Amino acid sequence: MEVKRFAVLLCAQDSEYMKSQYGGYYGLFKGMLAEEGEVWDVFRVAAGELPDDGEVGLYDGFVITGSCSDAHGDDAWICRLIDLLKNLDSLKKKVLGICFGHQVLGRALGGTVGRAKSWDIGLTTIRLSPSFEHSSSLELPAQLSVIECHQDELKELPVEAEVIASSDKTGIEMFRYGDHFMGIQGHPEYTHDILLHLIDRLVLRGFITKSYGDELKGNMGPSEPDREAWERLCVSFLKGGFLQ
Repeated sequence: MEVKRFAVLLCAQDSEYMKSQYGGYYGLFKGMLAEEGEVWDVFRVAAGELPDDGEVGLYDGFVITGSCSDAHGDDAWICRLIDLLKNLDSLKKKVLGICFGHQVLGRALGGTVGRAKSWDIGLTTIRLSPSFEHSSSLELPAQLSVIECHQDELKELPVEAEVIASSDKTGIEMFRYGDHFMGIQGHPEYTHDILLHLIDRLVLRGFITKSYGDELKGNMGPSEPDREAWERLCVSFLKGGFLQ
């Protein structure tokens, strides 16, 4: 039986906390998505490490992580990532983009990424489109809660891409392109604990003020996102059985 191989395209820098508690973002995604017998690798894309043409064919699917960088930026590694995604599109490889990954995936297809009106940090309810609900075999609820942490957003997609979820703040919370590309603006991999850590990290790095960080933590409450439903959705997309 052929072994399934997947790769995490790591676009973030792991904090010491994430490395010690979760094995970094690679460990977090592997823990969420990997099944027995599969091989999961990591390419540290933000450090200039991408799969070459010979390696791409070895993989059944890829996951692009979040990042503190701007998906609309022109850093050398971002431009190289976009070229890789265009190649993966031509090969019809499965690619799941999360937050920054969602945005850069949309950009690679010809979409537009830019600053949102304001930061979106916390637990958000997204609404699945009726067409996606009806075409999916997963029997998902019409609304799902997910942790968000972004200041950029996909503002426009090419007509060939389908918006499959939205929220009060963000028009393109999820999209799919064919059966091989899917983007999720939120973080289905995050927990309440990770968000608390990330807020502190954003304050430390000067992305948000301490007063805003304290306000966010004070308003969070104990609720966790719908992680089981997100896990089913992401695993099903990457490994087949996604649509009826």
